[in-house]
Amino acid sequence: MKSWFTARAKNGVAELSIYDEIGAYGVPAKAFIDEMKALGDVADLTLRLNSPGGSVFDGIAIYNALKRHPAKITITVDGLAASIASVILCAGDDVVMPRNAMIMVHDPSADVMGNAGDMRSMAEALDKMRDGLASAYQDKTGREPSEITQWMAEETWFDAAEALDAGFADRLEDPVSMAATFDLSNFTRVPPTLASLATAASPEPKETNMTEKPTPDPVAADTETKPSEDAPAEAPVEDNVVDLDQVRAQERKATLAYVNEVNQLCALAGSPEMATTFIAKATAMDQVRTALLQARAETDEASAVSALRHSQAQAPSEPIIDTAAIYAARNKTAN
Repeated sequence: MKSWFTARAKNGVAELSIYDEIGAYGVPAKAFIDEMKALGDVADLTLRLNSPGGSVFDGIAIYNALKRHPAKITITVDGLAASIASVILCAGDDVVMPRNAMIMVHDPSADVMGNAGDMRSMAEALDKMRDGLASAYQDKTGREPSEITQWMAEETWFDAAEALDAGFADRLEDPVSMAATFDLSNFTRVPPTLASLATAASPEPKETNMTEKPTPDPVAADTETKPSEDAPAEAPVEDNVVDLDQVRAQERKATLAYVNEVNQLCALAGSPEMATTFIAKATAMDQVRTALLQARAETDEASAVSALRHSQAQAPSEPIIDTAAIYAARNKTAN
């Protein structure tokens, strides 16, 4: 069973659980959505959520998939829904929070390496991402955009009662046992109670009868552990370690490339204003191209109709021949 999320379904009722970061180094959107599709036709879908956030694009993809799902979506915050996880929360038709759970909203951020153009492109991308996230918050809470963007700029933490008052939660439950194991060091305004949980050292594992070993004989141990001088040196065993910094760097590079490609395509199609919506919703590139082609076709058709109407309006009217007047003039001349 996967450690980062679980899925189960029975009699038209299904439950998903996410207890990790969002993205390539935690819960990838594709894997989550594939599991959700595998549930089949369900009428009620519950998502149990405990996450510090992660990748904006993966989170938006999960949010959109939940919004499109025909089932009634219930989301329960089992501990923390921070950053992009708080956006996923907004996909719930019914959001439930135990009284000791928390959510956090803030502006998206990124580390960028490159020239001034790269910096400006990423800044523009972050502004567009912020607008997209704010739209999801507004759909759920009904609050004014200016209030929401202020919450985001200030990295606002909501306890369950505050989340209910703000419109993020729909109802509260009794408190649950909670132990924070996430790294919250990237956040600037972590509540002290939550910070103490996150930084508390995990207890050392206790030895059991299954792990205890008899005390070895020192002489025998020395004999067994001394390598022979003629024996070849053992090759070092390489640990299967994932370089999270490299994963994040690759994700930032992919984000910047995506933003640049969307901006360029929209500019070429003569619709640069459409880029903001595409980027905010993390629209797939094939859908971007399709939408741009459709918009261009509609624009060209409207232009052709307008030109035709204009030409018809400007066309000179056919002269009217008054045959009676011509004959009268001729008769007058003849006389």
